[in-house]
Amino acid sequence: MCDLEDDDVPQLSFHALAALQEFYAEQKQHNDRGGDDKYSIGRIAENWQLSQFWYSQETALKLAKEAIAAAGEGGRIACVSTPSVYQKLRELHREDLDVYVFEYDRRFAIYGEEFVFYDYNNPLNFPENIAAHSFDIVIVDPPYLSEECLRKTSETVKYLTRDKILLCTGAVMEEAAMRLLGVKRCGFTPEHTQNVANEFRCYANYDSGLDHGV
Repeated sequence: MCDLEDDDVPQLSFHALAALQEFYAEQKQHNDRGGDDKYSIGRIAENWQLSQFWYSQETALKLAKEAIAAAGEGGRIACVSTPSVYQKLRELHREDLDVYVFEYDRRFAIYGEEFVFYDYNNPLNFPENIAAHSFDIVIVDPPYLSEECLRKTSETVKYLTRDKILLCTGAVMEEAAMRLLGVKRCGFTPEHTQNVANEFRCYANYDSGLDHGV
């Protein structure tokens, strides 16, 4: 029999308790979803240290439909640092499309051969099966709002795309985006599942449906 005074009971620090609560919340989220959730947005939790902020369901669907329309039947779509768009594309069961997710976070390797490890600091470091100008559209959201990140990511985009570029980034990057990628602002405003301090916008280098409905 143990008779501990309250002062003798171990206490968790605030940060440890928060981490434990987050762990239990993630476990409950996984248990509540059931089995067929491989491509659900949020299946892989955001990691803010990697500057991850997932799109809302509505935004992911809007961007996925735009990518499908832009790529055309049998098209190839590259999702560069836009895993929630990749997930929505696969959730739509469009097996006629080739879709790849380019991500630094190796948790997305659960998507097998469609996952390509990507570090914007090495913008052209790809496996042999990723050929230059082999994607009909690249949809990209650079992880950081800095010109250095956008410039390096732009090298990736120009290497991958045959022509079409769909960029989501902070409005503060507009001038640099226009200069580096030749894009213009679209009418559609992307939203995230969490509140994001910076104002975000979509940009494209072609006549997209994001100005007049998809």
